[in-house]
Amino acid sequence: MMIGRYEILDEIGQGAMGTVYRARDPMIDRVVAIKTVAIALLRQEGADAEARFLREAQSAGRLSHPNIVTIYDVSEADGLAYIAMEYLSGKTLRDIMNQSQMPLDLILDTMTQMAEALAFAHEHGVIHRDIKPANVVITRQRGRIKLTDFGIAHLVNSNHTQTGQMLGSPRYMSPEQAMGHVVDGRSDIFSLGAVLYEMLTGQYAFDGESLPTIIYRVISEMPVPVDVIRPNLPVELTSLLARMLSKNPEDRPDASMLVNTLHALAANPPRAPALPPVEQVSKPLRILAFTIPIAVFLLVGVSIIVIEHFLGTPQEAPAPLAPPSRFATQAVQTNQPAPAPESEESGTQTSTASVESARPPAQDQPRIKPDAYLESLDKKQVELRIKRTELLLKYTEQHPDVVHIDRELVQLRIERRAYLRKQHKS
Repeated sequence: MMIGRYEILDEIGQGAMGTVYRARDPMIDRVVAIKTVAIALLRQEGADAEARFLREAQSAGRLSHPNIVTIYDVSEADGLAYIAMEYLSGKTLRDIMNQSQMPLDLILDTMTQMAEALAFAHEHGVIHRDIKPANVVITRQRGRIKLTDFGIAHLVNSNHTQTGQMLGSPRYMSPEQAMGHVVDGRSDIFSLGAVLYEMLTGQYAFDGESLPTIIYRVISEMPVPVDVIRPNLPVELTSLLARMLSKNPEDRPDASMLVNTLHALAANPPRAPALPPVEQVSKPLRILAFTIPIAVFLLVGVSIIVIEHFLGTPQEAPAPLAPPSRFATQAVQTNQPAPAPESEESGTQTSTASVESARPPAQDQPRIKPDAYLESLDKKQVELRIKRTELLLKYTEQHPDVVHIDRELVQLRIERRAYLRKQHKS
């Protein structure tokens, strides 16, 4: 099979609007990737869809950067529009993220390379508009990343801006993009923040059961704080991520500032505070360091001896005496035995009264009223855990339903703690 002058070797995959092939350029004997789409299909998408597809090559073709896929050729043949580009052997960032949680140093390195690619693109007036893990390829060349698929990128100064059209992947698009507004490079920064959040937590920053729910959360809600899901992250990193995910584009850093901050984080990774050397510890502190543990052991030993002494041979407490009846009082005064009760019935009543009077008065124990709201939260948590276990028997932890349940469990814990704090204050 031939497309233009290119010999098709095999199919790589299906894209949103067409097919991607691995092919060979016979003129220079080079393996390339060819992205194709039927021209008829393009025209069905809109009057400018064909021009937008070809602008992908115009946009990315002018970008020569180590972290951006290289465009070789663009043309049309046999009813197909196609772009010949650099063939990349490796895995996408999505594949890597689906395998396991990424270590922090790899996350910082990947984000730095992506930010450098965007900084270069933005300097040349190109916005990607579809930043997501599937559009990042990690090559086998020492983990170098390549930003791919400028399929919906556009030139800042172009007359073909897609105002009013919602383009991009919903979970990663910026609020202004979700609302169909004109976007600039700061929209890419928001999308990059959503990718960073997912790399750090293993969860989508914005998720939902339906597209409207996802779009609403992108526009109106902030995700669960990243340090709640993954504690002990550098404060500088969590602060940077919060700025990247700001709903207001003006509060986000630009790509160049982002690169500088990430380089600083990578160069000075946070470490646990080191203890001072023993030689520098003052003499009183060294004495305390030795004497405190000994004192604690002695105190525990003495406590055990005392407890065993008083509780080792428990003695039976004497029963409290009943108040003497008039017959007993009279017998004591006259040294005579007290007269027997007049009847069996009256004797029973006297005995019962004595027992009741001997019994210590019962203290009113405060009854803890069950909290219906807390019970509903705990019940929901149990149901979610059961459902999560059932899903794990069939799928992995990366399954979207499992990820969604994990997000709900985090929200429940946060809501429960907030409710308890509120009750405690009141």
